[in-house]
Amino acid sequence: MTTVSDKICFILDNEWVELDFMHTASLRPVTTLLNFLRSLPNHKGVKEGCAEGDCGACTVVVAELNTNNQLEYKAIDSCLVFLPMIHGKQIICVENLEQHIGKEIQLHPVQQMMVENNGSQCGYCTPGIVMSIFALFKNHQLPEKEVIEDALTGNLCRCTGYKPIIDAAAKACIHNGKDHFSEKQDIITKQLIDFKKENKTIILKHTEQLYMLPQNLKDALALRKQYPKAVIISGATDTALRQTKKGEIIDQIIDLSQIDELKRFENTDKSMLVGSSLTLEKIKTEVQKSFPALSNILKIFGSLQIRNLATIGGNIGSASPIGDTLPFLFACKALVKLQNADTHRTIPIEDFICGYRKTMLAADELIVAVEIPFIPKDAILKSYKVSKRKDLDISTVSACFSLKLNNDHIVNDIIIVYGGMAAQIVRAKQTEAFLYRKNWERNTIEAAMKILYNEFTPISDARSDAEFRKLACRNLLMKFWNETD
Repeated sequence: MTTVSDKICFILDNEWVELDFMHTASLRPVTTLLNFLRSLPNHKGVKEGCAEGDCGACTVVVAELNTNNQLEYKAIDSCLVFLPMIHGKQIICVENLEQHIGKEIQLHPVQQMMVENNGSQCGYCTPGIVMSIFALFKNHQLPEKEVIEDALTGNLCRCTGYKPIIDAAAKACIHNGKDHFSEKQDIITKQLIDFKKENKTIILKHTEQLYMLPQNLKDALALRKQYPKAVIISGATDTALRQTKKGEIIDQIIDLSQIDELKRFENTDKSMLVGSSLTLEKIKTEVQKSFPALSNILKIFGSLQIRNLATIGGNIGSASPIGDTLPFLFACKALVKLQNADTHRTIPIEDFICGYRKTMLAADELIVAVEIPFIPKDAILKSYKVSKRKDLDISTVSACFSLKLNNDHIVNDIIIVYGGMAAQIVRAKQTEAFLYRKNWERNTIEAAMKILYNEFTPISDARSDAEFRKLACRNLLMKFWNETD
């Protein structure tokens, strides 16, 4: 195994910080970045509102190297981030935005525009909002309103009504991202590149926990073989809630977030290969043209802060019956690529997910990638999500449809996939069989809707009752027909 370290290091306040969990009684490896920052004397701007990534009051910005060793600025929910996940990165908080020039305080353009546009009232959510706009400032010049709103989707505010905040963001983002951080960007980049070259796998032993942070796939597979019961994370947007909401202490964790080999994105003649640790925000950007059905569903996946953490491998591995990407992957007949220390194998996703939050992943394996075949030019592919609110909400019912028609408008092939209708993502095979070789017309669809209504027996829960789900499931087929006829 590559050289091992028992410490994590990161940049905060332009200084390198080193943490040793064996000799710091107040910290555990799963201490969140939020709680760590609030334990410091001068970082109280970050707030806890929900501890589950919904409110954005804890938003900070992480500056990290991408696979091309270029610095990227991302807004994240610090309540979902375990401290080892920031190893080798720069953390920027609201306290870092202002400059002290002599006795004068100079606000960052984002802060100044929030003041001038009356973007703050009670102030509780303001630091998180400022940090979301700061990330927007660093990444976009003169952003359109849709881009601004997406950047702010993960920040709840009950005072301002958002218009002054949106105005402040628009007026701040006119500097091509140039600010006092730009002056030190080359220095920070070089420091992070030099640090990355050490390539030390991190093994953090605590009295309650073993946290492993491999830097390459070989070491990750070796640790997976040695610790088959360890919980695997990358973005941890799901696993973090086991601690923040349920108070659970996870004995063993293998964190894949540092492994560049799992963040690849490749196009071949026939398919798209996506590394399991590639974030959903990266995927959303990459597939806008090749898979608009996936890009559109990812636009309403959580918030930007969550998409900057969540990964495609995590969404597959959790095998949730309401996983937003899974109906799409089923409809495309995606292939899940698995690997252990000795060999690898590929399984169709429809076979890989085998029950409620159950998969065919062996105890010594990792999900390393997913292969998504390109759809034929004559195929129609559309995804849908029904939820109580458009943004930052869990699916009540989700669906993806893949359709091929011949020149006479006869169904040559159809795949109908639903989430939220059973204990796992499931195809409507009875309805598919009925529609096969029939005219793609309203009368046919209305007959198919009757079959579809009775094909599943969903449950009632906090998001919906069973009857609503059956109606939504049925009506989504009609919506699909309306958009394709």
